[in-house]
Amino acid sequence: MHTPYDGSSKLFQIGLKQLDLREWIDADDLLTSQLDEKARLWAAHPDEVFVAEAGSEDAQAEVLELLAEHLPERFPEVYRRHGETIDVAGRSVALEADEPPLRTAARLVQEDLVIMRKGEAGWRLAAGSLSFPSSWRLREKFGLPMHEVHGPVPGFSAGTRNAELIARMFDHLRPAVPVIRWNWSLYNDAALFHPESGEGHRMFGAGERADSVFLRVERQTLRKLPRTGDILFTIRIYVDPLEVLERQPEAAKIAAALVEQLMELSPEQLDYKGITAERDRLVARLRAVGAK
Repeated sequence: MHTPYDGSSKLFQIGLKQLDLREWIDADDLLTSQLDEKARLWAAHPDEVFVAEAGSEDAQAEVLELLAEHLPERFPEVYRRHGETIDVAGRSVALEADEPPLRTAARLVQEDLVIMRKGEAGWRLAAGSLSFPSSWRLREKFGLPMHEVHGPVPGFSAGTRNAELIARMFDHLRPAVPVIRWNWSLYNDAALFHPESGEGHRMFGAGERADSVFLRVERQTLRKLPRTGDILFTIRIYVDPLEVLERQPEAAKIAAALVEQLMELSPEQLDYKGITAERDRLVARLRAVGAK
């Protein structure tokens, strides 16, 4: 259910779809380990994984309120609320903790949480808890409007049609109708914390065969906050070794769809994804999956 490689979610396309509000947040058997990893990263890299501008406190609090209401109702076997605390994954999270509300909210879920706010230059990144970045740095994007956040992405920089479409979609987003999109990449390890850019230099093993290949999926949602009017961007990361794909009933079909997309990427897109030098080896490995 977390492998959108069948061609329905194309790389470098916006691909937003309406989302049932009940499915806003995902929780699975990796909840405990990923919350533990967030805590480790907050201790090791505090300045890299959290930012917030002054005046974003109300929006942060609104995010926390929405999650505190949604999670015990959606996942009653996982989240149990007792007054102003929520028990989850063997820990109690105080909802009125002495810390930014967005950080408290991030202690509850596997998703990373980013708040976008409308200003004169457009929608900008006003606050974020980003523990599991996929080749970008929160501090570098903090305060930037969306067209600058997406500046390095081929086809999404200022003045492009995609940048204009995103701005209009943000403007017209409604609180009752969140949206979802999927993105995917190929990485050479299973680490969740990947702030460095790809820059075309990612290597997938030292031998003839591309052995160290991991499918990294981003489940992204956008939800307009009813009270403040800001937008919450959530990012849930799933990482699986390619061997997981090989065991799927439709492995050949999925592998073929992956190959098709990789072969269609431009040099700029390949470089952005960090696979310029390795595309042919990756394609060969995927074709071997399809041949089984």
